[in-house]
Amino acid sequence: MDPAADLAPGGADAVRTAVRKRLRSTLIDVTPIFGFTLTFAVTHRLGVALTLALSTGAGIFLLRLVRREPVRQALIFLGVVCVQGLLAARTGDAVNFFLPHLVTHAVAAVVTPVLLWLGWPPLGVLVGLVTGEGTGWRRCAVRRRAFVKGHLCVYAGNLLLLSVQLPLFLSGQAVALGTVDVFGPLVLALGALLGWRVHRRSVGTHRCDAPVDPSPDLSPPLERTVR
Repeated sequence: MDPAADLAPGGADAVRTAVRKRLRSTLIDVTPIFGFTLTFAVTHRLGVALTLALSTGAGIFLLRLVRREPVRQALIFLGVVCVQGLLAARTGDAVNFFLPHLVTHAVAAVVTPVLLWLGWPPLGVLVGLVTGEGTGWRRCAVRRRAFVKGHLCVYAGNLLLLSVQLPLFLSGQAVALGTVDVFGPLVLALGALLGWRVHRRSVGTHRCDAPVDPSPDLSPPLERTVR
């Protein structure tokens, strides 16, 4: 695939389609969190909230199977919900239901700067998977830097969520933490959309001289900028 595939109309359409699908999926994914938060806020009974969350998670798992979505994705989703429920049940503290997401954001906050420094912005990896280019974009320094700039928007959203979630977790405010957790995926999705626009703007009219094979070969490419 041409290394500028993500700039072509087809590549841009593929990215937009993937984002729309992810947003629709997010509305389903946050249902157990929303159900747990709402039930706990109304009843203040951890057992009732966990029962609703786990039941909802199992229902979504079956829905994904009926819709013939990848089994691995459905199992991962159900596994995360089960881990959340187990942590809350074992500790008797509702805030621990949100601990896996908090840990994920904390790990991302630490790992992302390293990935950006190494030239592996997750936004570029995601776009490469969506467009079918793989890691071919890494052969172009201009596009690699553009993806780094773009992913800073996603990273900013992650830091924002972490800065809000951590104090709420430490102070034991389960309902407030659950509310933030529900909107977390939307914040990250908006960050990804903004990052994509930053990437497109940074690349501008740049094109590499020749198509590259979407392989992990990281040898320096010959490139030129169309002025």
